Amino acid sequence: MTEGNFVDYVKIHANSGNGGKGSVHLHREKYITKGGPDGGDGGRGGHVIVRGNKNLWTLVGFKFQRHFKAGHGGHGSKNRSTGADGEDVYMDVPLGTVFRNSETNEILFEITEDGEERILAEGGMGGRGNWHFKSATNQTPRYAQPGIKGQEIDVILELKVLADVGLVGFPNAGKSTLLAAITSAKPKIADYEFTTLKPNLGIVEYRGFQSFVMADIPGIIEGAAEGKGLGHYFLRHIERNSMLLFLIPADSKDISKEYEILLDELRRYNPELLDKERLVAISKSDMLDAELMDEMKIELDKDFKDIPYMFISSVSQFGIIELKDRLWKMLNS
Repeated sequence: MTEGNFVDYVKIHANSGNGGKGSVHLHREKYITKGGPDGGDGGRGGHVIVRGNKNLWTLVGFKFQRHFKAGHGGHGSKNRSTGADGEDVYMDVPLGTVFRNSETNEILFEITEDGEERILAEGGMGGRGNWHFKSATNQTPRYAQPGIKGQEIDVILELKVLADVGLVGFPNAGKSTLLAAITSAKPKIADYEFTTLKPNLGIVEYRGFQSFVMADIPGIIEGAAEGKGLGHYFLRHIERNSMLLFLIPADSKDISKEYEILLDELRRYNPELLDKERLVAISKSDMLDAELMDEMKIELDKDFKDIPYMFISSVSQFGIIELKDRLWKMLNS
């Protein structure tokens, strides 16, 4: 999936169908010149229905179709015949899609399961025919109900990436390089900040034909929780990851401080993110010799008492197999 095809924020307009009119009809046939009312009900207007599809990864289809309109219900007719229901319209969306009312910003619902269906705009009810209104004092009612109008709503769709492992780190920490090293994904890689502007997903193949999904998400900066840099664009994708892999380069001035800044941004955005399992990977470790690595371990053992850490290098493949083992064990513990 190319970066240009990854769309995770769109606005759409949904319009359900109107209900059909009830019929005003009096029964007439040979030898029956004054039959009673037999006008049928109008049909229900069509719904606009959202459906989860596990095979979709992006909202790119909504770039080309932003208006969804369901069919109107048919009118009732004689012999108590009910009008046909309006045709429903289905919208297939990736798992992890959040629907918001664009006016109030209220979350309407989320789609998290394959095949899950939710009605976004409900079709109007059909009007009742005149046979419903007959009574002892009014045996030939000559009125029926009109159908109820359908709903019209403007909605924002936000995709929160569903992945097993989310890569967290500052820009240019080596997240895209790591994803390219352990998956078949081909993210854009360069030696400048914010090379990654859209999340990249890759499947990590593990032993025995098993696998898990890793997400390389745009780099975080200090103040991201307030919207600086890519801000919430980055942070909302972290919410759907099972665990977090913090990536900090070995040439960082202060590894512990960098980790605390990243952790603080997650805490300020959503404290529940700190409940996820975490692993710290010191990237670009191919620039360290054994003596320097031993010295760093003494300091890191003090700073990361409760959080596991390890040294890796995506370029030289140092520690990559051990990283896969550790991630798999944490995901399945």
